[in-house]
Order: sequence, then structure tokens, then C-alpha cells
Amino acid sequence: MAVECIERPSPNFDERKGPVDILLMHYTGMETGEAAAARLCSAEARVSAHYMIHEDGRIVRLVPEEMRAWHAGVSSWAGETDINSRSIGIEIVNGGHDFGCPPYPDVQMAAVEALSKEIVERWNIPARRVIGHSDVAPGRKADPGEWFDWARLARAGVGLWVEPEEIVEGPSLSRGERGDHVADLQFMLADYGYGVEVMGRYDETTEEVVAAFQRHFRQQKVDGVADISTLMTLRRLLELVRG
Repeated sequence: MAVECIERPSPNFDERKGPVDILLMHYTGMETGEAAAARLCSAEARVSAHYMIHEDGRIVRLVPEEMRAWHAGVSSWAGETDINSRSIGIEIVNGGHDFGCPPYPDVQMAAVEALSKEIVERWNIPARRVIGHSDVAPGRKADPGEWFDWARLARAGVGLWVEPEEIVEGPSLSRGERGDHVADLQFMLADYGYGVEVMGRYDETTEEVVAAFQRHFRQQKVDGVADISTLMTLRRLLELVRG
């Protein structure tokens, strides 16, 4: 049975320029859901998403899925830069990092799960392309945040998840380092889809991408340092993808 949606049309959309193959998660990052809805429906703001999900589980449809909503901004994934054309965007009402990182209520996550299952089935979106705004815009965006329950969605068949490796003391890679180990890290991140150049130098961009990976897949510690836990979790994720 299709999820029930409240219609609140936004004027902020245009025609798609590519196939839909990404489901992109956001948090609203504002004090209230109503403030976020007003902004997403304001022609002056020039931002939108296809759906917004309130804390109480209400789902609001803002833009038809067939159209190109304006939610990703400057972003990239697996070499593609027009993420808006290729994605369905879900804004989840949550204050985000600026408002105390409030937990996502269970009823809200249940609504995210139900809607997401319908979307990935409708558009045949690959599991590895269910991602967050921080994944496509590292350093610029941090949503839906490291407290978002990606594991729950994966258990429901939406997206990928591997249990992160335990954090232990040991060697790590961090900004300023160079060499083959750094290049191997960059290659693995790029292989999954992150926008990082393989050059063997751990620069600011690499640090931001590592932090984005941690925010999604190794949530206990987000610091941009590629420690043993981060590297092993990344390797296990790629093994899962490759079968």
C-alpha cells in the first residue's frame, strides 16, 4: 500500500536531464518543520526537495518525483555532478548540527523507511546509491548527520551497511601525509563514489571525504583521520559491493 502524503507544492523545480538512480537524504537544519516547509516552498529561496518528513511521521510531497527538485546544490557522486537530475530528495525535519543534533524519533524513521522502500522499488535505485547530502557534498554539508540510522534502512532493504570495525589504537593516515597508502585510500573512496582525486597526498579534500564516509558508515568518531577502523570498514563495504 502506498504511503499517504500531504500535498504542499513547491514552485522550485524544473525538467530532469538524466535518469533517476540516487535517493538522497537530508536534514532540514532549521528550528521547526514549518519554517523548513515555508523555505522549501518559497520561490525566492530557490530550494526544494521531493518530500519532507516531520517528526511525527507526516510525509509532505513538495515536488513530483518525475521533476528535478533543487536540493543537492554543488555536489558529485561517481563522476556525476548534476545530482539534482539523478536523484529523489527527502528532507527530514531535524535541527541538525546547528540545533543540538536531536535524535530522529522512531515514528519519523519508520516513515523514512516506508517512503524510501517505495522510491527505490519504483525507480530501481541501487543500494549503493542511497546516500546522504554529506556524501555528495563533503566539507560543505553534514546532513543527515552521524546519528541518522542508516543501519535500520539497510535492514529494510534500503541502502548498504556493514558493521563498522572497532576503534583501536594503531597507525592512521591524516592530512599532510603522502605515499601509496594515501593513494590506495583515495582509490577506494573514489571507487565507492566519493569525489576525491587519487594523487597520493592527504589534502583538505581527502580529509573532508574521509569525514563524510565516517559520518555515514563509521559514526562513532567523525574526525577525517583514516584510522584502522575507517580503513577496514571501507574495505568491507567495497567487498560487499563487489560480491
